[in-house]
Amino acid sequence: MFQFLARTILRYKLFILIFLGIFTCFMAYKATFVELSYKPTPLLPKEDSVLIRSVEFSKKFGKGENIMIIGVKDTSFFSLKNFQSWSKLEGDLRTINGVEQVFSLIDALNLVKDTVSKKFIPEKIFGKKSYSAQELDSLSIVTRSLTFYKNLLYNDSTKTYLMLVTLNREMITKKERVGLVNNIVNMCKVYEANSNNHLYYSGLPYIRVKVGEMIKGEMYLFVALAVLVVSVILLILFRSVRVVLISLLVVGIGVIWSLGTLSLFGFDLTLLTAVIPTLLVVIGVPSCIFLINKYHHEYRHHGNKTKALYRVVTRVGSATFLSNLTTAIGFGAFVITNTKVLKEFGIVASLNVMGVYSISLMLIPIIFSYIAPPQSKHLTHLSRKGVKKNINRIVLTVLYRRKTVFTIAIALICAGFVGVTFLKNNGYMVDDIPRNHPVLVNLKFFEKNFNGVMPLEIVYDTQKPNGYLSSGVLVRIDRLQRKLSNYPELSKPVSIVEAAKFASQAYYNGKPDRYRLPSSFEWGFILSYVPKSIGVSDMFARLVDSTGRYVRVMYNADDIGTIRMNQLNQKIRSDIDTVFKDNSKHVYISGSSVVVTKGYDYLVDSLFVSLPLAICLISFFMAWMFRKWRIVMFSVLTNMVPLLLTSAAMGYIGIALKPSTVIVFSIAFGIAIDNSIQLLAKYRQELRKTSHNIKASVIYAIRETGISILYTSIVLFFGFGVFSLSKFGGTVSLGVLVALTLLIALFSNLFILPSILLSFERSTSVDPDYEPALELSAGFDDDDDNNDNPRVEEDV
Repeated sequence: MFQFLARTILRYKLFILIFLGIFTCFMAYKATFVELSYKPTPLLPKEDSVLIRSVEFSKKFGKGENIMIIGVKDTSFFSLKNFQSWSKLEGDLRTINGVEQVFSLIDALNLVKDTVSKKFIPEKIFGKKSYSAQELDSLSIVTRSLTFYKNLLYNDSTKTYLMLVTLNREMITKKERVGLVNNIVNMCKVYEANSNNHLYYSGLPYIRVKVGEMIKGEMYLFVALAVLVVSVILLILFRSVRVVLISLLVVGIGVIWSLGTLSLFGFDLTLLTAVIPTLLVVIGVPSCIFLINKYHHEYRHHGNKTKALYRVVTRVGSATFLSNLTTAIGFGAFVITNTKVLKEFGIVASLNVMGVYSISLMLIPIIFSYIAPPQSKHLTHLSRKGVKKNINRIVLTVLYRRKTVFTIAIALICAGFVGVTFLKNNGYMVDDIPRNHPVLVNLKFFEKNFNGVMPLEIVYDTQKPNGYLSSGVLVRIDRLQRKLSNYPELSKPVSIVEAAKFASQAYYNGKPDRYRLPSSFEWGFILSYVPKSIGVSDMFARLVDSTGRYVRVMYNADDIGTIRMNQLNQKIRSDIDTVFKDNSKHVYISGSSVVVTKGYDYLVDSLFVSLPLAICLISFFMAWMFRKWRIVMFSVLTNMVPLLLTSAAMGYIGIALKPSTVIVFSIAFGIAIDNSIQLLAKYRQELRKTSHNIKASVIYAIRETGISILYTSIVLFFGFGVFSLSKFGGTVSLGVLVALTLLIALFSNLFILPSILLSFERSTSVDPDYEPALELSAGFDDDDDNNDNPRVEEDV
């Protein structure tokens, strides 16, 4: 097959170049349509019960994901100047296109009891446009007497006040939301300048915009950094500018194809898909190194450029095909997770890994066929004394100190198994952001003063229309709220019970001690005072559904991590069972905090399934290619060691298992095993040339492939190390953990794997079933020309 490819590539060079040029221009055009993801992506599959209930909840009560929260800490809030500044800010925000509603303490209502009409009359506490200082003082006393608003719109003990800004639902799912949020922040800066108060921002719209801006900025930054790093490394290794430029051309086309692929599939740019261009730069360069190294070796051997390029495709093309295929499988395994964001990442990454391989296999031989042959100075990297000296040390270690290699390996494996026991599965809703980043600083501010901003909802199906009017329903909800008040992670609840308590206080002329749930006898009188105009269609619209059958209890929770959130959910579920008894089956917990927690757990479990799948698929393809099960077993076990030790490092350091860290293992395994394939491909070839002399074959394999394995490992290590500069903890973990895994894999593949081959591989004759499915060669061998077809090469 690769002989046919070699002939085709070298015969139809111009046609292939024209095709690559046209297709790349097309993909570049499609790449201009790639947009940042502005919609929340559920981590759970559509059929999951938690997600189904969340969707049903949204249909009944609407989504609360369009509210931006603004907070201020102001000890003189009710001073004339500061109050007017806050009121002006609220008015200014209402003028911004996309802002539908603004609500703060200035808009708070008081229910005034009208004994003549026997109705509650809702009146704004601050209904006038201007006030004197004395009037504000008296109204502040009235406000503090209304327990309903305490710890909901303000925290009196910390002198903190909230403003809730409701944004247009359509705008926050499009790129226009960036401008909308920035306009709000800019308007708030005017308030800060006039009042000398610092404002804090949170809420899902704000968090998503700020995180989205970081994603977009880092994508360009890391592509540039990766290009710089691999350029410097290639220049140091090859001492040739044209090698650097050719390699960058290959990966540059791959980056354009990856962005075009996103557009063709209709995928948006997410935190995961944004790292694909950088990954392709890092992963694509090793293929270039193997191909160029082979070309230089061949040309130095016989000086025939055409023959050298032909052998590049036929001998290295097959091995690099399997290497890139295993890497693509590592990414493609994410498709089974049934999670949209990971599926998209797996599809685009796996396709473009093979795409970059195809580009390198076509473009490198064609470009070198047009330019002058390499001069002696371009080939000096093949004979560097330092590199050869290190390779010889590896050979001597494998030959004469295998016991030491095995002892170190066993010790590391034992330490690895111990370290794995310290691993924990834990993630946060606002995860992987630096502690000093404004998003996280602001979030902690709201958690400290109002117990967080992450929605946690409890829904009770009363089983009949207007069931919320039953005093028995109110009593049970009140009992549940009292139990949940013992959990410091939860905010003050907002529910029909709190509304009833507010009405009770109003009925008794605003006495603070009357803010309590009315008795069944009182409830009838109080309910008669509630006018229809503030019934289900208005005041209670967010507390009960349109039929009055479903009752909602609204909480906000701290971002306490999935471990503690699962524990909290279990406690709440237990309290629900205790309070509602037989009716507890009609009560469920929902909200973003619950959905995300379940989604994280599901995603981590799915990713652990994807790793065995990747290992099985890679093993299958290796078995098909090498046709010898012992070779496959040795390779897979050798490359499991880096995964084990990386897991142990996570356990010892305290890095939790979460989506951003679990994806490391499939990716790292697919990349790490590439070196095994290169080594084993040369080893298999040498077995045939040396009449199955295992010792000689191992030595030749290390010496011939060791240079490229070292080169590619250096590129991959520093290439992935670029991600350590990210502001996202998950991206940092991806870079650092993959780099660590590949570093350990270098030791495994150059020391452990050859030692295993020498110790356990039996010397037998070459059986027919040992013939490979493809002619594999990774080496830079100096065989004679008898194995090639001179006529074919001359025809080329």
